[in-house]
Amino acid sequence: FKSCTNLKKVQFPANTFCDIKDAAFQNCSNLENIRFSGKVGKDAFNGCTNLKKVIISNTQGYSISDRAFKNCKNLTNCQNEVKGHIYYPNYEENNLAFYYVPCKYQKEFEEKTKYQENIYTFDIPKEIKNAKMKDIYTDDPNRFETIKWLKNFLDNYQKDKFIKGLYLTGNFGTGKTYLISAMLNELAKKGSKIAIIYFPEFLRSLKASFNDDESYNNTFNYIKKIELLLIDDIGAETTTPWGRDEILGTILQYRMQQQLPTFFTSNLNIKELEEHLSTTSKNIDLVKSRRIIERIKYLTDQIIMISENKRK
Repeated sequence: FKSCTNLKKVQFPANTFCDIKDAAFQNCSNLENIRFSGKVGKDAFNGCTNLKKVIISNTQGYSISDRAFKNCKNLTNCQNEVKGHIYYPNYEENNLAFYYVPCKYQKEFEEKTKYQENIYTFDIPKEIKNAKMKDIYTDDPNRFETIKWLKNFLDNYQKDKFIKGLYLTGNFGTGKTYLISAMLNELAKKGSKIAIIYFPEFLRSLKASFNDDESYNNTFNYIKKIELLLIDDIGAETTTPWGRDEILGTILQYRMQQQLPTFFTSNLNIKELEEHLSTTSKNIDLVKSRRIIERIKYLTDQIIMISENKRK
């Protein structure tokens, strides 16, 4: 029956003992149900991507060979109904029941991405969560200072020893967020807890949760206390006394006191950010803006990276 793509159902008489030979139903892609008694050979149902029900009427002397129900070549083109999972037999009350269990490719994928459980992101592109140091392009000399700094931080970071974070500024589209995130992701693989937040949207969302005290407090305190924090695109938000003093100021004050490494990306340099933070819709407050800037300076080194705009 190999490659009989029109075959949908096979049922042998209940009292008939019939072995399913090697590759007997291989690539019968529309086969959904089969009932039999006997042994299952290698690759017997390999490629039966629509197989939903298998009943072995008499389990006496039955066995299942290698690859009998193998369906997926790899996870990305898996055609199983439940992606990354295969039917696996379990003997129950004189019947053989099949359950979905992760295939080896799914297990490998889960192992490789397990570190992402240590990463909290807010309104950040998926590629940032998957950023890797090995994928950083190094064909632009203007990026070398930043890459060297990040490599040094990665090599020397210890959880209980304070090391300054980085305030990375420069022109649009140079990969500032990707660079820092790639380094932080490497630390997440070692067990560090990190958060990457797009600051303008984080403020908007936090403000929208005013009426839910539990959600507001949980989110705010989690970000404030996280081991490693990247505040992305600071300076792109509209400055308000609440966002500057109660949110940003409180976060930075706590992280400064607890000596928690903090990172920033911005299109504004420190002086420009100070001016931005001083101006609200109602007034100009240079003192409160200066307080924020002093905390940022305590927490970070500053690098100005003028590089090619890759978004063009």
